[in-house]
This record gives sequence, structure tokens and C-alpha cells, in this order.
Amino acid sequence: MSALDLSLLESMPTPEGAPGPGGCVRIERPEPGLAVLVIDPPHRKLAVFDRPLMRDLAAALDELARDSGLKALVVTGKSPTAFVAGADIDVIEAIDDAQRATALARFGQQLFQRLADLRAFKVAAVGGPVPGGAFELSLCCDRIVLAEHPSSRIGLPETQLGILPGWGGCQRLPRRVGTPAALEAILTGKLYVARQALKLGLVDRLAAPENLRRVACDIALRRTSCARRERGLWSVLVDRNPLARAIVASQARKGVMAKTRGRYPAPLAALELVVAAPTTALATGLEREAQALGKLAVTPVCKSLISIFRGTEDAKKLGRLPGGGEARTIARAGVIGGGVMGGAIASLMAERGVDTRLADLARKAVDSALVEHARAIQGSLRKRRLQPHEANAALDRLEGSTSLDGFARSGLVVEAVAEKLEIKRSVFATLAKQLAPDAILASNTSSLSIDAIAEGLPHPERVVGMHFFNPVRLMPLVEIVRGAHTSDETVAATAKLALRLGKTPVVVRDVAGFLVNRVLGPYLDEAVRLYELGVAPQTIERAALDFGLPMGPLELLDEVGLDIAAHAAQSLESAYGERMKSSRLVAQLVAVGLKGKKSGAGFFLYTSDPKSGRPRKGEFNPRVAEAARPHGSSTLTFDDVRDRLGLALVNESALCLQEQVVASERELDLATVFGMGFPPFHGGAMRYVALRGAREIVERLRRLSDAPDVRSRDGARQRFEPCSLLIERAK
Repeated sequence: MSALDLSLLESMPTPEGAPGPGGCVRIERPEPGLAVLVIDPPHRKLAVFDRPLMRDLAAALDELARDSGLKALVVTGKSPTAFVAGADIDVIEAIDDAQRATALARFGQQLFQRLADLRAFKVAAVGGPVPGGAFELSLCCDRIVLAEHPSSRIGLPETQLGILPGWGGCQRLPRRVGTPAALEAILTGKLYVARQALKLGLVDRLAAPENLRRVACDIALRRTSCARRERGLWSVLVDRNPLARAIVASQARKGVMAKTRGRYPAPLAALELVVAAPTTALATGLEREAQALGKLAVTPVCKSLISIFRGTEDAKKLGRLPGGGEARTIARAGVIGGGVMGGAIASLMAERGVDTRLADLARKAVDSALVEHARAIQGSLRKRRLQPHEANAALDRLEGSTSLDGFARSGLVVEAVAEKLEIKRSVFATLAKQLAPDAILASNTSSLSIDAIAEGLPHPERVVGMHFFNPVRLMPLVEIVRGAHTSDETVAATAKLALRLGKTPVVVRDVAGFLVNRVLGPYLDEAVRLYELGVAPQTIERAALDFGLPMGPLELLDEVGLDIAAHAAQSLESAYGERMKSSRLVAQLVAVGLKGKKSGAGFFLYTSDPKSGRPRKGEFNPRVAEAARPHGSSTLTFDDVRDRLGLALVNESALCLQEQVVASERELDLATVFGMGFPPFHGGAMRYVALRGAREIVERLRRLSDAPDVRSRDGARQRFEPCSLLIERAK
């Protein structure tokens, strides 16, 4: 066995508090012939493959290779639900040289191969998060036993970070589960719960956490049988059949291109490696994998996606108090308003373990919400996200009522009633008389001031905005809106609840439109203005898609609802004046009955899908031109259209950062990506400024502000006048 070049590790940073040699890994020998390799670095709550761990793992594997009496080996973590969280993101983020990235990939491959080469029968006993490199290490063992626990998630999520599994995952997983299943796992980057992982063959056995180590030791010593699923004939018919592989690859490529539009190179690179793996010598495949990882690790896409990942990790800290203490846990909550938003919020709370009471004056609304809750739980059960007993408990945790009786024990109540200040104040005034003084009053308002809602209420420090986005279950962002009197304790407890619901919280100031809707305002209005100038609607939509947004702005207006969009635009104009002066076209369309998708017609026509029954977008609606005919034919180029849309959004984002609507660039970027679909490969609005260059963006904004049609439009020149933050960065 050739020696590892440990000098490669010298370029990796040493984490603060890291122990000396041998402190991250220990070898236990519970009985003759059996060794248990325990990964337990004291400087981290959850291990990652950083410099000290890789150094000590190499030394431990060398020691085991010299043990002639070794017959069985178990590889595990410090507890049944704490193994390794994968590679060190700090290292990946800092790498700016493709050759160095390739060299580190080779080092990881060679280190893991030392485990694979041990003559002992090897069992990985893992649990909790087992992503990326942790799973790749497990794949070097003969069997994998996974703790059957809610925290267990296993898979290869590297493509979500703009890279690919580079420590053997693209080679060993297809050999284990076959090409189609490996493609599904690697291209989606999904982390599988325990039973899903067992069904797909990612692991060979499940065990209760308290039995994990004992079961793994028995399997390693052959006292307990644990068969590994074999591909058998399918390996010949699919994995090694050139025609079948070509078909699988073609279908997978179509799926990747439809989803990414070619903006993300990692899935395409991984696809080629996975399809070729079953007929490629392992050493050859590993070298190709290392080369591919080296190229991907230094791309702007990789750095942008890592930045977003960092933002989501930072957001998890919002559930703690400023001093680092744990915020209180909301065990019981209430929701007022049984409409689409209120019903979905209550349903999600109940599914995530919160005893929830939903109230609406209309019994029909309550009943509909309960029916939708049952349907959602059934869907989660069908997709194996819930076990039958968990589904039953989720159903039991949601109660419906037409009064506010029974809300007194709630630790937090969310109101999702009509977007009228006097109604929201009345609801909170009534609740304040029933609830404990420290019970949180949270508003799901999208446009009203939290301070205005809290005015006159006792204990205004407990009033906060908890702004969900529609559809509640799918949209990952929740804006936590801090009013002038909102306490740190209230913000932290509300953010902690959002995290429990599987959402990413971002704390924002109480300003008109908060953050996401304020940023969306100029973008959506500019799309309408472009149509009025004579730009074809198809060109407007295509320009937004070309920028990387998930859908065009006119379709988004239909999705939101033109009536809601018109109300939001008026609110922004009232708050910000000429700079946010909006077109009157949307209001005119509402006046003639065009409200968007929900009414069957808006900017586009919608028909019912025969299979799902859901609205399906059709052609551009000719009635839009009848309501407001465009002013002639536009001479704007495609680049002009794309920049008018994208830079209106970017400039407003920078202004929000300048005005400290959010605390940091990373939070702003996270909100623009998760709240409005800003392209992840750009990394968010402010990262886009860094990638394209602040000087170029400032110059482009100034040219746009000098365009004749912009100069002649009230407030439009202010919209494109670059904010001082961008000007400073351009200098």
C-alpha cells in the first residue's frame, strides 16, 4: 500500500481548537479479531472531513492495515445519530485553483480506498446526517447499517453545491444500486430518510439507534446475516448494455436540461461519469471523477451555490437568543383565518409536531382547511415522508373552530385574515385579552406595518411579522418582520418555529413591502411597462428566463393574482412615491374581470388540465391588448429588455441593503433566491453584483436611466438611478 502524500493537507486550514495527532479518531477492540473505528473529533459538534480528521483517519487506517489478526471492522461515529457531515465547506469555498482541487479529490479517493482495501469484513454503522463524503466513506465498506431515526438522512447532495461526488460516489454508487437509481440520487442531490434508503439499496440494514453498534458488530463478525442486494440480470440488461445506457443517459440529460436550462454544469458532468461507471475500471473512473471535480470546484456557479448554503446555515442560528441561549419552543399554536394561507400554515404546523387550533368565522372555511390538511398528510404518507402513526398524530394535532375558544394556551398565534388594518388590530386586541402576556402575536401580513398592527396593544414587544409565501408548503422562505418594539426573544422564538416548519427565516425591518415584495415591485412593474412600450410578451418572458428566473414576470403576476398585485403596487407607490410609481394597466385588467390564473385569464389564458384538473397556461390573452393597446413597436434589444428587468430588481435590492432592511448581504441574497426565485447560479442579487461587476452595473443603470422613454416617465429615472451603495462599490 503506497504512502499518502500528507503534504496536500498542509494547504487546508486547521480549525480552532483542533486536537493534536490521533485526537479525532480512535480504534476500540471489543473482542478478538474485531476493531471499531470511531470518528469523534472533539473540536466539532458534528464531524467534517477537515485537515485534522483526514490526518488521523489516514493514521488509523495504516494501523489497521498492519493488524494481521483483524477480521472484522465497524466504522461509526461518536453516537448512533452523529457520524460525519461530509466535506469541509470552508476548504471548497476557498479553493481557487483547479489543479489543487483535483489533487485534494485524489487524496480523498486514495484515503477512502485504503478502507476499501482492508482485508477485514467492513460494516459502516451510521446515523443522523450522512451526506456526501460521509456516504462515500460508507460505500467503501461491505455493508452499511443505518440508524432508523427521524434525523437520519443519507445521500450525495454535491450537485446542489455545484460540484459532484468526487471521493468515489460517482463510481461506487452505480455499482451498488445500478445506473438509473444512482442517477436519480446524484442528479437530484436528495438526502433519503432511512426506509427510502433501504428500499433503494443505498443501505443494507436498518437498526434502532440503541442497537446500531451491536447489530453492526454482529454483521461484521458474521454472527448475523445481512445480504447485500445484487443487481443480477439487471446489471447486464441495463448497466452494461450500450443501448440501454444510451437511452437512460438521453432521458436523464433531457430531464437535467429541462430543469437547469444548462446553467449548472455539475449534473451534466456527473451524468457522464455515472453512466460510464459500470463498464469503466475503478481507477480510471476515479481519476475522471477527480478531474471533473477540480474543474467544477472553481466555477462561479459552485461559489454561488456554496454562498447560498452558507446563508441557510447562518439562518439556523436565528432560532437562538443574541447571547447564544436557546429560544423557547412553541409547543401549541393557533391560526386565525381558514383561507388558503391560514389553512396551509395550520396544516404545516400540525404535521411538524405543533398542537394547532385553526379558527375562522365561516364553518365552510374551517371544514375545507381540515379536508386539505387530510389530503396533504395523505400525500406525505404516500411519499413515505411520514409513517402511518406519524400521519395519524399529524391529523390529530389540528383542531378547527368557529370561535376563539381554546386559544388561551397557545404560545403563538398567527393571524391570516383579510389584509385590512382594522380587522387585524381587532383580532389581536381580542387575543391579547385571552393569551398569556408573553404569548407571541404573529401577523402573516404581506403589506401592512407591524408597528401599526401593534399600536395600542398591551406588550407590543410580542408582536411580530411571520410572512409566509404562497404556496406555503413549497416556498422555503419566511420573513420575520421586526417592529420597533419587537423583542429579541420574540424574534428568536418565531424564527425557531419557522425552522421547525422546515423554512428558512430571514429577519427584516418593518418597511413597506418588507424585503421580497418591495424588490419584486419594480421588476414586475417594469415588465408591464415594457409591454406598454410594444415589447412582445413572449420576449419579456423569455428575457426573464434567460436571466435565470424560474418564470416570466407576466406569468408571475397571473400566479400572484392581478388584484393582489395591483393592491401591492399601490401600497408601494404610497410608501415610496415617484420611484415606485406603477403602471395602471394591471388595475385596468382587474376592472374588466381579469385576475390571473385564479379567474382563468390574466395576461395569459388558462385551461383545466384534463389529468390533474389544475389550471394550465395557454396563449397570451388578446383581451389584454383590448384593455390597453401597446404604444407602437419597441426598438429595444433583447439585452435591453433583460437588463431592464434584472437591474430594476438588483438596484432595489442594493437599496434595501443600504437602508439596512436586512442585516447582511448573505441574508439579502438568501431572501432573493428563496423568496422570489432569483437565479441560484447567480447566488442572489448582491452576489450577482460582485460577479458581473459593480462598475459595469452602475454604467448600465445610468444608460438605462437616460433612455428617452424612461426620462419621459414619472419616477422611472429614479428607479434606474444607481443607489449610493452600488456607486461606492463601483469606485
